[in-house]
Amino acid sequence: MAVEEVRLGRQTPTSSVVLPYQRSKGNEAIDLYQRTGRTAQEWQQLLLYDIMAINDEGLWTHIKFGYAVPRRNGKNEVVSMREMWGLMNGEHIMHSAHRTSTSRAAWERLKRYLDDAHIEHKDSGALGQERIRIKSTGGEIDFRTRTSKGGLGEGFDLLVIDEAQEYTDDQATALVYIVTASQNPQTIFCGTPPTAESSGTVFMHMRDQVIAGAMPETGWAEWSVDEMHDPMDRDAWYETNPSLGTILKERNIMSEIGSDTLDFNIQRLGYWIRYNLKSVISAAEWAELKAEKLPALRSHIFVGIKYSKTDTVSVSIAIRTEDNRIFVEAIDCRPFRAGTDWIVAFLRGIDVKAVVVDGQSGQNLLADAMKDAHLKRPLLPTVKQIIAANAVFEERLSRKELVHMGQQSLVQSVTNCDKRLIGTNGGFGYKSINDSYDISLMDSMILAQWICGAKTKTVTKRQRVSY
Repeated sequence: MAVEEVRLGRQTPTSSVVLPYQRSKGNEAIDLYQRTGRTAQEWQQLLLYDIMAINDEGLWTHIKFGYAVPRRNGKNEVVSMREMWGLMNGEHIMHSAHRTSTSRAAWERLKRYLDDAHIEHKDSGALGQERIRIKSTGGEIDFRTRTSKGGLGEGFDLLVIDEAQEYTDDQATALVYIVTASQNPQTIFCGTPPTAESSGTVFMHMRDQVIAGAMPETGWAEWSVDEMHDPMDRDAWYETNPSLGTILKERNIMSEIGSDTLDFNIQRLGYWIRYNLKSVISAAEWAELKAEKLPALRSHIFVGIKYSKTDTVSVSIAIRTEDNRIFVEAIDCRPFRAGTDWIVAFLRGIDVKAVVVDGQSGQNLLADAMKDAHLKRPLLPTVKQIIAANAVFEERLSRKELVHMGQQSLVQSVTNCDKRLIGTNGGFGYKSINDSYDISLMDSMILAQWICGAKTKTVTKRQRVSY
């Protein structure tokens, strides 16, 4: 009876920058790890060889190395292997994380591996001050939660930046000098692409600089898609999750799929969103997206509705085009006192696929009116989804994936806006810089393009590999 071959995730990065090398200490770290009774996966071994590459002088080829892998693939195993080797070779190590729980988990994991490998060690488990020391080699590792001052005045050979997507500039200022006194320093960054709510910027900037060739003696590896994908695209799952088929199963990924397509693309497919909180939309930038004639449309109509704090309500639509852009258009903006009948009448008269309604002043009132009219229940988005919608809009704007007909009311709203913070984790929305123009018109358009993109499939492209 033939044995069915198990499909495995891609074992090499979709994109990487690795400096040339002839030798590596990676095999030593792998052998040490496998003394625990565990087996390093192929992708983990290959990545460790690159991280622990050495030059002719026996120094690390990559003084800095960053890697991004979607969640639950075992990226922290790579760090643990590197740390085990460091302890057995007398290194002083700091493992820093964004959360205390993550730092604690890293300490417990490494201590367990040393126990399983029968390596004698002393450890201290005081919360926030966890430490492991190997007496025979002098190697030691401290586990800390990052702060803007943590690490100042201390010296280490290896610095690990866990949860690197949350690594901020002020934290980097505090930690950047703690390995410079070492004769052979190395800093490892590991994490996932930042979400719309992530506060860190260092990891993304590092990625951009390394890929652009602007960071000497630095390596990079990632498993990612270069554009948004349908969450049901299994090929994309296997392209970006190297442990799929081993420790990660298809059913686990299936259970993660929900209404937040952007979050799934970021955390499961390694998608990197791009937006700059300091940017605004210029008239020239918006004009570049204007079509000379109505483009060919291929999807149903998606509707965004925004109730503003200034007692107005705006309605916009979005439709996927044949060339895979998203066509947007404003329908109307009326006072709140105009009621809901005009909106219900509009929705009844078109082929609506989905409706999203934001604004506490009227969203429940409209939802009830739509229910009474036997219309499909609208989506009432969470704050997290609003943040995601704005991030997706700016991403599509930069990629020129939106198209419009130059509607004057929409032009005025879009080109007279500034950004405003939403929440405390770096999310953003828009505000008007001219009281004559209602920002709710732009907000409704943003909601429409977001729900349209979430509910319609895009044409996929294979990720290019950079060296």
